[in-house]
Amino acid sequence: MSEAVTGGLPDKRRVAGSFSRAAASYDAVAELQREVGGELLADLPDLAPARWLDLGSGTGHFTRALGARYPQAEGVALDLAEGMLRHARPLGGAGHFIAGDAEHLPLRDASFDLIFTSLAVQWCADFAAVLAEARRVLRPGGVLAFSSLCVGSLQELRDSWQAVDGFVHVNRFRRFEDYQALCAESGLQVLTLERRAKTLHFADLRELSRSLKDLGAHNLNPGRPGGLTGPARIRALMEAYEQRRTERGLPLTYQVVHGVLRKEE
Repeated sequence: MSEAVTGGLPDKRRVAGSFSRAAASYDAVAELQREVGGELLADLPDLAPARWLDLGSGTGHFTRALGARYPQAEGVALDLAEGMLRHARPLGGAGHFIAGDAEHLPLRDASFDLIFTSLAVQWCADFAAVLAEARRVLRPGGVLAFSSLCVGSLQELRDSWQAVDGFVHVNRFRRFEDYQALCAESGLQVLTLERRAKTLHFADLRELSRSLKDLGAHNLNPGRPGGLTGPARIRALMEAYEQRRTERGLPLTYQVVHGVLRKEE
């Protein structure tokens, strides 16, 4: 199956640079990442891996969680962003910290029993390649557990910008139906695959925008406006977004995909 959204996803070098710059601030604002990754850990089947991989390991929060959960296993953390690896390496959790690309893993065939990747593969334009690489490096019976984002994420921000101008201000994500089709065609057994909505609330637009920037997840798409956004457009955005305010604040919803797949014995 072809990736219909390949041309619309951000360049990986831009993604790596953005997340490297965000390494120091990331954990302080990573409420969504902690919650989603914790649920993914809870989704894992009963395993006793000899070797596990934290793919897109970021600041190493879940690297350390995996290390604590499987203390007898050998752990490997892999991330595209060198800045994240420099931040995570002194904190431990894994025996190896490697710079690498999920679409071209620098790892041997059949060398892992578990691949855990939370909120990282949405930045990969070729998710079929991610699945193929996971299948290649997993041992028979090994498990891939992933969480990602799909269409519908950041919809409140997208809709508010639509009331202002026609530029691409919000990151694009692939459809949930694409995840379903690509997983079905991957050669891996799909144990679970579902979509869960997560809504965060912010006091104002400044706080919301800062959270995206501190996470390294601000707008990285081709077609985004160049230069600074003018004050008139910011005021128009604030007025449009304020119409969506609830008692809890300004909402920002993420559509989170959870998948657990197994390589056949």
